Amino acid sequence: MQKTFSLRKFLKMVTKRAVVFALAAGLVFSQVSPAFAARSGGRAGGFRAPSRSMPRSGGGNYGGGGAYGGAYGGGYRGGFGGGSFFMLPFLFGGGGSLFSLLIFMAVASFLVRAFQNFATNSAGGYGGTSYTSSSNPPVTVAKVQVGLLAQARELQPDLDRIAQTSDTSTNAGLAGLLQESVLSLLRHPEYWAYACTDSEKTVLTNAETVFNRVALGERSKLAAETLSNYNGQVRSLERALKATGSGGNLSETVAEPGEYIVVTLVLATQSKLKLPQIQNAEDLRTALRTAGAISADELLGVELLWEPQASGDVLSSDELVAEYPEMRIVA
Repeated sequence: MQKTFSLRKFLKMVTKRAVVFALAAGLVFSQVSPAFAARSGGRAGGFRAPSRSMPRSGGGNYGGGGAYGGAYGGGYRGGFGGGSFFMLPFLFGGGGSLFSLLIFMAVASFLVRAFQNFATNSAGGYGGTSYTSSSNPPVTVAKVQVGLLAQARELQPDLDRIAQTSDTSTNAGLAGLLQESVLSLLRHPEYWAYACTDSEKTVLTNAETVFNRVALGERSKLAAETLSNYNGQVRSLERALKATGSGGNLSETVAEPGEYIVVTLVLATQSKLKLPQIQNAEDLRTALRTAGAISADELLGVELLWEPQASGDVLSSDELVAEYPEMRIVA
């Protein structure tokens, strides 16, 4: 009995001390720096999928009113459907041998085509609608990310201008946004510190889903989007930074050596896009030029993200490593 009592007392003491330790740790780690609390980001872009004619349900498979007709290129309606009773007598000795041979060859040809179409539709699936390679072309969703020393102070207002003035409601406007963003980055090679590229192959019907997934992953790293221009909708959010203790403007003050600006470009294109893995500055330059050369006709979506955006915000080296571990030093 005494053992049980002592064990309960011991467990209660350990639990109480654990709770106290957790509260103390929470208080310590909650005292984050004003810079971390003030992090903000900008966003600009959009996704403009091309209009495409969708196949009718059942036209390429087994469902719908077309039934076998669509899958077999005329099927029973044009082949056996209308003239089957007329042909049968010749197939079973009702007509001349030459004519029967021609009919037999026609039927054999029809069956070969039918089995070929059957194999094609089977490869595309038996659902209500299937897409051929021409109606569902391949798409590449790619990401180019650059970490710059915060001494590149003119980059932030330049990105603000690009975001506010770009027409993100058209493909031509998105192409202009991409080119202007790439040019802004190419103008500051002396401040390139970190970078990375990534890409994923998909098809047109899944392109927007993959694009949104990649973009959302990057957007989730921002504490707030203080400037946004997406699909033609502009939104600006002024935050009160005085409460966090971070004042001033990076464009007016000297940035600390351990502070950075991170710019991310997410894009979706129907062109064959091959971005190099970043090992040095020349690889990054090639990746930026390749991305910026995509034409408006081939471009489906662009998302420009950068942090910090609001005046007074900074991104420390610790935050950069924690939020962007995939980036590598640009030698």
